[in-house]
Amino acid sequence: MVLGALAALLSLEDDIEVVAQATDGASALALVREHQPDVLITDVEMPELSGLDVARALQGQTRVIVLTNFARAGYLRRALEAGVGGYVLKAQPAEELADAVRRVHRGLRVIDPQLAAESWSGDADPLTPRQREILLLATEGASTARIAARLGISAGTVRNYLSEAILKLGAANRIEAARIARAKGWL
Repeated sequence: MVLGALAALLSLEDDIEVVAQATDGASALALVREHQPDVLITDVEMPELSGLDVARALQGQTRVIVLTNFARAGYLRRALEAGVGGYVLKAQPAEELADAVRRVHRGLRVIDPQLAAESWSGDADPLTPRQREILLLATEGASTARIAARLGISAGTVRNYLSEAILKLGAANRIEAARIARAKGWL
């Protein structure tokens, strides 16, 4: 419903054409490759591939705007590392989103001002990409053995990565580590 409403609102703009809609990251990536739009609007978290994974895959091909509820500095930093051109919160009025599309299309960067200010003072993400990946799989309920099999590494290596993440975050266990990382926008 939100996707349809967003598309309808943007379609009202004379200079913006919505060429496709997707409900998951893999479909979004396929549709971008098929339609080659100038700008993709995505969310941070989506099924199959995250919006940040899609943005990384499209660097240099299509400009990306993240439209999300995640007003956390950690998410913004990860989005910028993934090459997004805009990071806009869903609470903004539709006309501001349309303006963000126009600005990102021109090659400008659009970031929610309050979130940008917060990102300067927020904690830096201490997790490595592999620690983040393993911690995320663990929070989805995957066992150590399943994570190891999926990533092609040993169960002992998985335990080491989880232990390092738990230690870095000052957590008592993987569940608390995941809670801390999510709250900071690192997961």
